[in-house]
Amino acid sequence: MSKSIAPHVQLSDRFISAVAYATALHRNQTRKSTVNPYICHPLGVASLIIEVGGDEDQVIAGLLHDIAEDCGGESRLKDIEQMFGRRVSQIVRGCSDSLVASYEEKAPWPERKEAHIKHLKSSDFDTLLVNAADKTHNARAIATDIQSIGNKVWKRFNTQATPELILWYYNSVYEALEEGGVTAGLLNPLRTAIEIMQSSIENDGFNAND
Repeated sequence: MSKSIAPHVQLSDRFISAVAYATALHRNQTRKSTVNPYICHPLGVASLIIEVGGDEDQVIAGLLHDIAEDCGGESRLKDIEQMFGRRVSQIVRGCSDSLVASYEEKAPWPERKEAHIKHLKSSDFDTLLVNAADKTHNARAIATDIQSIGNKVWKRFNTQATPELILWYYNSVYEALEEGGVTAGLLNPLRTAIEIMQSSIENDGFNAND
C-alpha cells in the first residue's frame, strides 16, 4: 500500500460547524429559478477554494460568503465573527454587495454591482480569492445552462440585470481579480465561462425572451 499524501489544509471542527451553520441559514433557499437547494453554491465555492490551496479561514468564508448579504445583514456578520473569528467575518463583508436586513431594502442591482467592483479594486487577497471562487462557480453555472437550454437562461435574472449588464459585471470583476493576482486556477475557468456568456449574447437574433 502506497503512503498517503497529507492534504494541504486540515479542516477542523470549525469547518464542520460552518457547513451546519450555512446549511441551516440557506435551508429554504434555492438557486435562481431552479429547485436546487442553495447550499450547493457555497459548498461549491468552498470546494474551489480548497482546490486552489486556500486555508481553513478562506474555505469557511467561502461557505458563509452569502449569509450576511442574503440572510440578515450586519447582525449575521456579528454572529460570524463570534463563531469563526474576525478574519472570516471580514472576508464575508468583502464578498457582500449589500448588508441590509431585507431584500426590499437593497439598492438597485446596477448600483450594487458598480459599488462592489469599486470595492474589489482595493480589497485584500483573502477577499479577492473568495470572490473569485464565488464568481467562478456562478459563471460556470450560467455557462453550463447556456449549453443546456440556450438563451432562455437569461430569463432567470431580474429586469435590472440585462444580459449585457451581467456580461459587463463579470468582465469587470475578472479585471479586478486579475489585477489583484488571483490564481489562474480560478481565473481560467472564469474566463472560459465569460466567453460562453459573451458568445450567447452576441449570437445572431439573440432575444432573452426566446
